[in-house]
Amino acid sequence: MKTGKKVAVLAAAAAVALSLAGCSNGGGGGAAEESGSGDGDITIALVSKGFQHQFWQAVKQGAEQRAEELGVTVTFDGPAAETEIDGQLQMLQAAIDKKPDAIGFAALDPEACIPLYESAESAGIPIVEFDAGCSSEYGQSIAKTDSMGAGALAADHMAELIGGKGEVAIVGHSQINSTGVERRDGFIEQMEAEYPDIEIVDTQYGDGDHLKSADIAKTMIQAHPDLKGIYGTNEGSAIGVVNAVGELGLEPGELTVVGFDSGKAQIDAITNGIMAGAITQNPIGIGEEVVQAAYDIINGETPEEVIDTGYYWFDKDNMDDEEIAAVLYE
Repeated sequence: MKTGKKVAVLAAAAAVALSLAGCSNGGGGGAAEESGSGDGDITIALVSKGFQHQFWQAVKQGAEQRAEELGVTVTFDGPAAETEIDGQLQMLQAAIDKKPDAIGFAALDPEACIPLYESAESAGIPIVEFDAGCSSEYGQSIAKTDSMGAGALAADHMAELIGGKGEVAIVGHSQINSTGVERRDGFIEQMEAEYPDIEIVDTQYGDGDHLKSADIAKTMIQAHPDLKGIYGTNEGSAIGVVNAVGELGLEPGELTVVGFDSGKAQIDAITNGIMAGAITQNPIGIGEEVVQAAYDIINGETPEEVIDTGYYWFDKDNMDDEEIAAVLYE
């Protein structure tokens, strides 16, 4: 980011933080939900990227499971949509104001969160991260998927499925968030390094919204009649591509669709042959690990700086395998 733009973003974020101080919510995700079996001695506040995808509900499930095991209380909040950066900042400010023992945060915008991290540091509240981090040195641990590796794995399977040559496109979910950037770049870099006869003819972004992603995918398919495959970088992106295939009346297998994340809609699309397969993360594991890392820090221990929670390829041939079934979520 250029210096002038970065300063402007930080200034804007600081203004948002000041204006939102003391507010309890407003990003559309609803009031923070509390769970766990603790007696109130330890509280960990989690602020996710959103609520609209099944992925985040699975993260919440994992966080609640680990909180129950540890005997602590967790709250879980997130905006209604992953485009609501200001709403997420408001939720983070509200969490800081409540002075929990620790905060877990998954950043939508890695720059806009910096002033609030400074506020948390001043208040002595440790922050651990999950899924995507903030561009601040204060975050003390992050539980996440290796998104570059996962993007490369998606590229390997796409290449195999289309016979190692032809045109493909990408429907991404973010140009800002690290998961969107890394899943895209991992895919592109692997294609360029290993599959010279495959050309990526278009990359566009639907903000993880299935309606917007469907419109983008339809435009791509119509603009590139020789297109062999489309890669969707998250749940909403992938379902948008699936919907575009249906709306255009394409037969299953006529266009190779590779997705990312799990969820019932993608599982159904794979079962029906509309989607070839997808990369699944381990969202329950992400939720468990972020709570564990926060608990460890509260108790004076030092968790790993980066906790890799894994990723897997799944398709109709391996969905019922024990290892894969354990990380699929509906």
